[in-house]
Amino acid sequence: MSDAAPSLAFTGERYHPEAPREMAYEHWHRYAFAMEIARGRHVLDAACGEGYGSALLARTAASVLGVDLSAEVIAHATARYTHPRLRFAQGDALRLESVEAASLDVVVSFETLEHVADQEGLLASFSRVLKPDGLLVLSTPDRRTYSDLTGHNNPHHVRELYREEFEELVARHFPRMRLYGQRVVTHSMLWRLDGGTGATTAYTQDGNDVFGGVRTLPMYHVAVCAKRGEALSGLPALSFFADAQQSVFAHYEQVIRDLMATDRYAHTLRERLRAAGLPDGP
Repeated sequence: MSDAAPSLAFTGERYHPEAPREMAYEHWHRYAFAMEIARGRHVLDAACGEGYGSALLARTAASVLGVDLSAEVIAHATARYTHPRLRFAQGDALRLESVEAASLDVVVSFETLEHVADQEGLLASFSRVLKPDGLLVLSTPDRRTYSDLTGHNNPHHVRELYREEFEELVARHFPRMRLYGQRVVTHSMLWRLDGGTGATTAYTQDGNDVFGGVRTLPMYHVAVCAKRGEALSGLPALSFFADAQQSVFAHYEQVIRDLMATDRYAHTLRERLRAAGLPDGP
């Protein structure tokens, strides 16, 4: 990455790697997850945005082409990220006219689907450029959790999908799919300190009970899609992501400390008002 290229102005339409905490976890995790899928393969990052994810994929891929509709974004990405296996080009993910049919091993497209009206056309475009044994790695927010339950309205989203709608849409173009849920959650981790590997287990507490597996509503769906079932072999059952500074929890702890300090200060003021014989509240 080149420090000479300034950061893009943040508008909320595209993620920028300078954005911290929960948003960083969500976006970086998806690309980190795709790195192993991209290993040794020829990859397209469709609607690549700022370019940080394409650069991450280039660490493991045989080649990465990052495509975005915005000329400004592509100019920024080209200036900021340089790698011998990485290049950027302006283009429309709905057409991909400069990409030959059946020429790619992997197409990655994160948080793109909900931004376009012609979702069928987008998936058809991806299907055209993928080899018969190629993989599409796709993510999109779950409408129920992202919008319905929170009341949130993202002005940049054209059409969000419920899980059933998402699965039906994908199945019309890719008969095989491994569907993952993604959400930033607070968790406790146990990991081997000798560097060894083994089976992964997960547990969820609900009240006074503990259940095996992850039992929470996903905020996003991440799908690995294929035309052939054997292409999905070797995918993990569970994927974790964290940053070394534990920024999400550190921010939470700082907010709690600030609130406790404010509460102590308010308590002191009330005691002083009472001692002076003055009312301590409305």
